[in-house]
This record gives sequence, C-alpha cells and structure tokens, in this order.
Amino acid sequence: MTSLAELLGTRELLVNLTLRELRGKYKRSVLGWTWSLLNPLATMAIFTVVFAYFLKVQAPPGDPSGLDVFALYLLCGLLPWNFLSNGISGSMGALLGNSNLIKKVYFPREVLVIANVASWVVSLLIEMAVLAVVLMAFGNFVLPWLPAVLALVLIQTAFVVGLGLMFSVLNVYFRDVQHFVAILLQLWFYGTPIVYPLTYVPDNVRFVYGLNPMVRFVEAYRDCLYDLRLPPLLDWAYLVVVASITLAAGWIVFMRLEPKLAEEI
Repeated sequence: MTSLAELLGTRELLVNLTLRELRGKYKRSVLGWTWSLLNPLATMAIFTVVFAYFLKVQAPPGDPSGLDVFALYLLCGLLPWNFLSNGISGSMGALLGNSNLIKKVYFPREVLVIANVASWVVSLLIEMAVLAVVLMAFGNFVLPWLPAVLALVLIQTAFVVGLGLMFSVLNVYFRDVQHFVAILLQLWFYGTPIVYPLTYVPDNVRFVYGLNPMVRFVEAYRDCLYDLRLPPLLDWAYLVVVASITLAAGWIVFMRLEPKLAEEI
C-alpha cells in the first residue's frame, strides 16, 4: 500500500517520463511518428503476400459485418500483438537504460516500466484510430464498438504492465531473460491466431490453445472491429481475471527484487 501511495504521488514524473519516451521513440528520424504506421503496414503487406497469396490462408468473413479483406483481418490482430511485443521488449530495457537515474535519486522504480508501456499505449491508440477510419472506408461502421475497444486496451495495458514489471526486474538480475523472452515472443506469436483464423486450430487442442490470453485478446478485438459484435461475456471475464492476476504477480515480483536494484545495476 505504501508503494502504491508513492506511485500515485509521482503522477507528474510518470507523465514526464512518458513524454520523454514518446519524444525519443523516433528522435532524429525524418519520417518521425509516421513510422508507427509504416511498420505495421509493412508487416501486414508481407504477411498478406505470404499467407493469403502463397499459403492460401482464408480469413472468415465478418459475422455479421460481412467484411472479407484479409489485410484488415490481419491488422485487427497484429496491432494488439505489436503492443504486447513492444511493451515487453521496451520494459526489459527500461531499468538498465536508466541505471544512472536509479543510482542517483530515489523514486518508485516501477514508474520507468509504466511510462514505457504508456508510450506504446499512445502508439496503439493512434494505430487503432487509423484502422477504424480504414474499416469505415470499407463499409464497417465501427464507431459504436469503439468504447468496447478502449475497454480492451485498458485490460490489455494491465496485462502488459504486469509482464513488463516482472521481466524488467528479472532482466536486471539475470541477463539471459531478454534472450529467453525473444524466443518466447516468437513462439507466442505463432501460437496466437494472428496470421491464421482460429478455425485452423484442431478441435482436440482448441481448449488448451484458448488458455493463451492473447488468443482471447485478438479474437475480442476482431469481434469489435472486424465482425462488429461484442465479445462473449466469458471472454471478458477471462481477460479481466488473467490481467488482474498478471498485474498482481508482476507487482509482487518487482517489489521483492526492487530493494537491491541499484546494487545489481
């Protein structure tokens, strides 16, 4: 509770660190924030060519929207995945990259991780806004479903912060963590229905496969943006519970290892 009170008392620091992350993200880049749109578009183009044209993966038409565009189907899952991947990868370097600051002055160290994730939330919201405009250009009127999308972003943010807190502090004590997480993210990506629909997963492993939280997140985003329907109530409950447990676990691990952080760095 004391740590939480300290964190709430550093709102101004959190805002400033988040702004610093946003400014430094594309510093000295000619295109600047345009890269936040070009990167997922380039990935979408590559995956669309490989999976839709070469491997002939068929995305199911939106139900009940009727939309049948593989690139848009892909983006609805790719953007939340990029948020997870970037949030975790950035968090692992948040403490080590600010080692001088940690050694010189006391402040709640978790602010560094939260600021990093918050900067990627801003990127996700910008990308989602552009995606919503494109979807409406193709006839998908997504405006009534945007509040549900914002709720999903909030739940996923709690999930990513929990993982970020855990991996960031573990990476200080064990530098192998960053290499392990890089492999984990690759496996996790192909274990999530991003470049292929959920119907491609065999029925006999569908239950175990569905325990992957990102499966529920990706399908929930697609429900709102691609299908124009609300995700099932059971999926909402599952995501809230998993995000809450992950956030609590990440917080506990961080608080246990934080006292000797300055020495280990």
